[in-house]
Amino acid sequence: MLAGKRILLIICGGIAAYKTLDLIRRLRADGASVSPVMTAAAAEFVTPLSVSALAGEAVHTTLFDLTAEAQMGHIQLSRVADLVVVAPATADMMAKMAGGHADDLASTLLMATDTPVLLAPAMNVRMWQHPATQRNLGLLKGDGVAVIGPDSGDMACGEYGPGRMAEPADIHAAIRQHLAQGPLAGRRVIVTSGPTQEPIDPVRYISNRSSGAQGTAIGQALQALGAHVVFVSGPADVPPPNGVELYQVETAQQMLHAVTAALPADAVVCAAAVADWRVANAPESKMKKQQGRLPVLEFAENPDILATISAPGPLRPKLVVGFAAETDDVLANAQAKRARKGCDWIVANDVSPATGTFGGSENTVHLVSEAGVEEWPKMAKTAVAQRLAQRMADTLNS
Repeated sequence: MLAGKRILLIICGGIAAYKTLDLIRRLRADGASVSPVMTAAAAEFVTPLSVSALAGEAVHTTLFDLTAEAQMGHIQLSRVADLVVVAPATADMMAKMAGGHADDLASTLLMATDTPVLLAPAMNVRMWQHPATQRNLGLLKGDGVAVIGPDSGDMACGEYGPGRMAEPADIHAAIRQHLAQGPLAGRRVIVTSGPTQEPIDPVRYISNRSSGAQGTAIGQALQALGAHVVFVSGPADVPPPNGVELYQVETAQQMLHAVTAALPADAVVCAAAVADWRVANAPESKMKKQQGRLPVLEFAENPDILATISAPGPLRPKLVVGFAAETDDVLANAQAKRARKGCDWIVANDVSPATGTFGGSENTVHLVSEAGVEEWPKMAKTAVAQRLAQRMADTLNS
């Protein structure tokens, strides 16, 4: 997918620098060329020889290198790439970029480039949360710099929290997305996935059997066609796709907030199995069993995410796709749902226990639109996703 693409990879000093070796391997296996640049601090964590051996190219380390300047000046080096990736991007490098400093080869390249830049930050949790770093992050995003991560987890310093560099697989996926040439390149698509969980009390909840497999497959298929995917997921069994803009939620209200905050978008696919009701009087403490007495639960209707997104208005996407998971009268219920919600398409499927759809690898769906009903044969969920993504691309580009 990255055949013929050139990545300028700037490696800064931090323990996460070792992950870049795996990233280089992945990029090369995907057909990309990698031009590595290392700061002096980076060489304290990984050796230039290791980086050069995996990249198959010489490592650039010094601004005033007569041989390197004679072969390709640093200005030219910054402009022949299709994408500049900074991984790990330290707090110091982000501060240099935000302030416009250019006192070494890496920062000079970043100042001189007219190529898109992708940062993968990595630093101590306190450094990441420091107001100066967050201020610099805002400035860089305002300048058009893309950012992936950081993730939360255990730190090499023994602390826990946000600051871990995104995994090489996620960075690789983000690079693919930035360089995608598919029919959805430049399109922003929101996908909801998985179940929601509505608390009964702090230890119990209302949910459903959705695994999130179909939603993840749809996210991956849209990515493969070049879309920027915003993935809003409930507590699903199947992990989200690599490289998406991920928002993890639990309740229907949280999911609605995440989706509306992610607008505007070219399309929205509401594949999540959202609970219709929530407990209105959920206590803050665990309910205790009382002999001879049953708890009384008061229910309230959850917000209708699909209807909210489908409503006319300036932020209504061009294409809104809903799902109808039915056990009886699948087509009649799906057609009624499309009319009631106001969405463009409904993907209807039979989720009766005998079908094995929930938690299974296959699905049989019907695409319901204003034009009528298309019956798709039983196929893998990945194939359903690919077919749906291609139909969306055709519609958005028509």
